[in-house]
Amino acid sequence: MTVLVAPDSFKGTYSAAEVAAALAGGIRAAGGRAAELPVADGGEGTFDALCSSLGATAVSVAAQNPWGEPLTAAVGLSADGTAVVELAQASGLNVPSSCPRDAVTASTYGTGMMVAAAVDAGATHIMVAAGGSATTDGGAGAVEAINEGGGLRGARLTVLSDVTSTFLDAARIFGPQKGAGPADVELLERRLRQLADSYPRNPAGVPRTGAAGGLSGGLWAHFGASLVSGADAVLDAARFDLHLEAADAVVVGEGRLDSQTGEGKIISAILERVRRSGRSIPVVAVVGSVAADLGAYARNFSEIVVASDAAAMYAAGKSVAGYSALL
Repeated sequence: MTVLVAPDSFKGTYSAAEVAAALAGGIRAAGGRAAELPVADGGEGTFDALCSSLGATAVSVAAQNPWGEPLTAAVGLSADGTAVVELAQASGLNVPSSCPRDAVTASTYGTGMMVAAAVDAGATHIMVAAGGSATTDGGAGAVEAINEGGGLRGARLTVLSDVTSTFLDAARIFGPQKGAGPADVELLERRLRQLADSYPRNPAGVPRTGAAGGLSGGLWAHFGASLVSGADAVLDAARFDLHLEAADAVVVGEGRLDSQTGEGKIISAILERVRRSGRSIPVVAVVGSVAADLGAYARNFSEIVVASDAAAMYAAGKSVAGYSALL
C-alpha cells in the first residue's frame, strides 16, 4: 500500500515539506509506504515546491521591499533555463520594513528587479508565483523595473496564482486585507482603471489579471505573460499524475480547510486530478483546523483529520496507514 503525501504548507507554522515529512514518518512507522510530494498553489511554499521539482538552484539577488527599502531575495535557476520568482519575497505582506506599511504606496518594483535578475542570469522562461502581495499597483512597479533592466530579451513570463479575479476588482477584493481602508480602496480602484486604460493591452475583464493587486494584469498587458493556475502548474512540474498512478491513497493538507479550499486552492486541484484518473482513490485531508462553513465540501474526503503540530501529524500518518490498509 503506497500513500501519496501531497500537503500544502500550514501557513506561518509548518512548511509543506515539514508537513509531508511528519505524515510520511507516521505512515512508514505503521508499515506503509509513503511518497512525499510537498505542493503549493502560487502562494507560500511555491518557490520551494517548484525549485525541488525543477532541480533549480536558489541564487541571491538584490531587490527592494514594497516601500523602497533594499533587501536580498532568491531566484531559482534551473539548467533548462526556467527561473522561479516568488513575489512574496520582495513585494509580500510579511517582508521586513521600517516604513509604514502603506497599502496605497506599496510597489511591485522589487519583484520586477527579481525578474530582471533572472533574465540577466540567462533565464528563458520565468515563473512568477504571485501569492501574498502587499501591493495594488497594477504591476506598474514591476514593469518599470523590468524595462529599466533591459526588458525580457526574448524570455517569456508565466504568472502563477490561486485566484481568477480581474484587474479592476483587485482593490475591492484584496485591498482591505492589505491594510487599505474604504477611501484607500476607492483611490486604488481609480488608479487601476487609469492604468488599465493606459496599458498596451487593457486587462479589464480578463480572468486572473487581478492577482497580486493587478501585477498579473500588468505583466500580461506589457509582456504577454501567461496567466495560469498556480496549483496546476506546481502539480505539472512535480509530475503529480505520474505519482498518482503508483498510489493507493492520497493525503492532502493545509492549515485551514474552509469554503475557499474549493476555489482554486491546491486541494481542489488534487481532487480534480484524482477524479480525472478514473480510479476510486481515497483522499484523506490532514489539516490544522476545519471551518464551520465547510459544508458539503467535506464529502470529497474519505476522512478529515485535524492535526495542528508535528506530533499530531505523525500520529495522523500512522492512522492513515492503518486506514489505507483496509481499503
